Amino acid sequence: MSTPHRTFDRALLRDAAAIAAAMIAVGGSFGAIAIAYELPVWVPFAMSTLVFAGGAQFLAAGLLAAGNPIAAVFAGLLLNARHFPFGLAVAETIGPRLRDRLVASHLMTDETVAFTLREQDPVRRRRTYWTIGLTLFTSWNVGTALGVLLGGAVSDTDSLGLDAAFPAGLLALILPSLRDRATRAVALTGALLAVALTPVLPAGLPVLCALLGLLVLVIPSLRRRES
Repeated sequence: MSTPHRTFDRALLRDAAAIAAAMIAVGGSFGAIAIAYELPVWVPFAMSTLVFAGGAQFLAAGLLAAGNPIAAVFAGLLLNARHFPFGLAVAETIGPRLRDRLVASHLMTDETVAFTLREQDPVRRRRTYWTIGLTLFTSWNVGTALGVLLGGAVSDTDSLGLDAAFPAGLLALILPSLRDRATRAVALTGALLAVALTPVLPAGLPVLCALLGLLVLVIPSLRRRES
């Protein structure tokens, strides 16, 4: 008979393997695109190891290829500004040790935070964060290496649909949380705001504006206090 602990471990490893497969595909796409942009071979490796920023790396690679490194830096900072509230959300899970916080902040991704916050037990949360974080970091870099090595063989990476693996994986993570009515309201409001603002705002800002979906929870609370 399986204990809850063993069942959790098996489920966690299964989820980690599934998301790792997606990250290898997306990382491979990034590596191939970097080579297609004729960037030096060391650039995608350095970005995936030292930056590890997912979608921001795609944007930065394009801006670097266009000869605008300063814009690449600012675009990366803008796209990853969401990590500030992420850090606040998982700070207690990481713990107070400076070493742990430095390493954990580097491993922080949308998927890692989503998996972690899905768990209610503090011990499970911590184990989930480190398992998913290390798995994604490793698989992303493996994918980048494969993409760099095979980049010359695929001229049009968009035709493979690899860019869809990243958002599809994240959507799969948040679906269980949407069972809660309040969460659904926040997610739907944020999604609608992001979609509506995408044509009129620079890349990255619509995602940040999606945080305004939280007002769905804040405004009713303020009204109750006033009444």
